[in-house]
Parts: sequence; C-alpha cells; structure tokens
Amino acid sequence: MCETCGCTITPGNAHLVTDEGHLSQTKDGTKSVEVLSSLLHENNHMAVHNREHFNRHNVLALNLMSSPGSGKTALLESTIKALKSRYRIGVIEGDLETENDAMRIRAHGVPAVQITTGQACHLDAHMVHDALHELDLDTLDIVFIENVGNLVCPASFDLGHHANITLLSVTEGDDKPAKYPVMFRGSDLVLLTKSDLLEYLDDFDPQKAEAHVRNLANPAPVLTLSARREDTLMPWFNWLDQMIEARRDHQDLTPTIQPDGIALHQAS
Repeated sequence: MCETCGCTITPGNAHLVTDEGHLSQTKDGTKSVEVLSSLLHENNHMAVHNREHFNRHNVLALNLMSSPGSGKTALLESTIKALKSRYRIGVIEGDLETENDAMRIRAHGVPAVQITTGQACHLDAHMVHDALHELDLDTLDIVFIENVGNLVCPASFDLGHHANITLLSVTEGDDKPAKYPVMFRGSDLVLLTKSDLLEYLDDFDPQKAEAHVRNLANPAPVLTLSARREDTLMPWFNWLDQMIEARRDHQDLTPTIQPDGIALHQAS
C-alpha cells in the first residue's frame, strides 16, 4: 500500500487525514508510515463495528476478491437466480467508476449498493459501513461484498465480513496463487471460474492451481465451476448452505488477523 497508487487514502477514510482529521500528516510526508499504520488500525476498528452489525442481524457477509474480469458479477447473478427463493440476498458492489455491476444485480430484484472508489484500488471498512446504511439487514440472510478487481490491495483490509472468497479465472493462469500469495493465503474458499473454457485452453491445470494454494499452507476448498453451467455450481451452493447454517447457529466466524494483515476465517 502506498500513496503513489492512491490505495492508502480512500473516499471512506479521507476524513481522517484532512487538516481537521486526527491522523492528518505533515506536508513533507514524514509521518506517512505512522499514518498508514494508524489508518489500518482505524480500518480494523470499523471492521469490528461492521461485523457487529452483521452478527446482530444474523447476516452472513462474504468478501469476493479477484482480478478484473474473473466473473464475480456473473457468479453473483447465477447464484441469485438459483438461491433467491431460499435466501434473501443483498450485494455491495465496489468499482472505481460506474454503477454497471449494481445495475446488473438490481435487474434480478436484489438490493445492491454501488461504491465508487475513484482511484482507490480496494474497498475499506469505512466505505462498507456507509453502504450498510443503505441496506435493511433485517430483510437479508447474505450480503455479498464484491471488492474492486485487484489481486493485491483488497487482501489487506478487513471489511467486517465473515469469509474471504477468491475467484481465479481459468484464462488467467494456474500459477496466480504462487504469484499473489497474500490474497490466496487468506482465502477461505477459492473458486476456479469460467471452467466452460477449459476445453479450449491447454495452459491451465486446475490441479496445479490447487497445488499452489496448498503450497501456501492453505487448506481452503478449491472448487472448479462455471457461472454458465448450473450443474457445476452445486458445490458452491453447498458451501454457502454450510456457512449460513454456521451463522444461524451463532458459530464464531470472527476473523483472526494475521501479521501480514490477512484475515483468515474459521468457524468453530
């Protein structure tokens, strides 16, 4: 995270570093390291507050992360079509600009709040907190948080969610978990998406992708699926059923924050 790419300061936490904010930094930037540490602390504090909201309303919150174009929105659309009669679903969409993805979700009769981050390449807990005020959690069972497409920055920010889901498209290369270990090490579920294209590709091996995840000492399930083929989605739906049951049974889904900032989640 750095100020060069703009991911330190987001629309959600900018008020903390203005001249009036209690984390305002000097013009010469000498406090940048101190401010960054403080911003992460403030983010984690707000994440705890968000999680209390979700828990109080017995809502399961899931953080979807991936590179752009991996099929997060398409997966949500297929999931909504299949499960909206079983679960009450809400979505928080994160993108740098436009409401395109939120409009796609709303077209299925599901409430969706769009967060436009400007230059920030990830969501943070402050932005999610603001979005929660636009959702009636009493009417929801699941809130999907579709993070900004990026395999780096989103992994370091706890949003108050209960589990991390990372999507890896078969068009991206099976070595991505090795190249981007921070995100894949912190995943509670890895979904290999667009599997309908595997018959046309000779450079993606699902077994190799899973092996790279295991090399990160991550035992999370790795599922191969396609949003276009409902028959491949049943393991994903079963995983959601198990998570919903755990949340309804008030099992502890609170994340444990690791030294590298990743939130690893396990139901007790």
